Amino acid sequence: MYPTTQHQQWVCTTCGYNMMGEMPDVCPFCGARHEKFVSWDKAEQTYRVAPHQVNEYVTQLRSVPRLGLEHAAYRIETDAGAVWIDCPSAFNRDLEPVEAIYFTHKDFLGASNQYRDLWGAKVYLHALDAEIPIARPFPVDRPFEGDFTERGIEAFHIGGHSPGFTMYIYRQVLFICDYAFPPGAKMRLNPFGPKQETRDRAARILEIISNRSLETVCGYNFIAEFARWREDFQHLLDRS
Repeated sequence: MYPTTQHQQWVCTTCGYNMMGEMPDVCPFCGARHEKFVSWDKAEQTYRVAPHQVNEYVTQLRSVPRLGLEHAAYRIETDAGAVWIDCPSAFNRDLEPVEAIYFTHKDFLGASNQYRDLWGAKVYLHALDAEIPIARPFPVDRPFEGDFTERGIEAFHIGGHSPGFTMYIYRQVLFICDYAFPPGAKMRLNPFGPKQETRDRAARILEIISNRSLETVCGYNFIAEFARWREDFQHLLDRS
């Protein structure tokens, strides 16, 4: 089965954002001009989604060469089947299929529409983010609300950076995307979005993780040791 949207999809090489339908003049995410766009099939030929093993049940997926500001996606081998947290910007039809794609927020929905068509994967995005104009072209099967647990994955609605921002925990791994970055002493909260609300809602992140025996943090472009990351995050909130 081939994607139903394959003849009308464009990828911004500046940021990795996917656009469906007629080519716009500028990227709706980063504002780059259309000269920076490539068709989805050209992107498939140029960018390969490469795996990096995080542990025995999590793999990081990033495009090689890097597709602009593209966020990393993560494949989780759960007892109930394989899923992704977030989605690559490049469409590679030879990747191993997943049953579901769980999004942290609406900024980079990648080629999720194409993988959904190819595999029948169910797309999850918080209802508050699904209603934002930049996300509306992308099909969402489960516009969830609040917290939930499925396939052993715990989802926690945080808000702040985006209205529906959601973080995930699976076993000893925290999936935080770009709520705070980079790891280390220079960590800062994501500056794009409501700054005070992002700061206020960060307190819930700290509350959830404070008593967890976690080992690894998977972010939008990093993998970090949890204890050190939590210490940096605590210091960040103290400074804020």
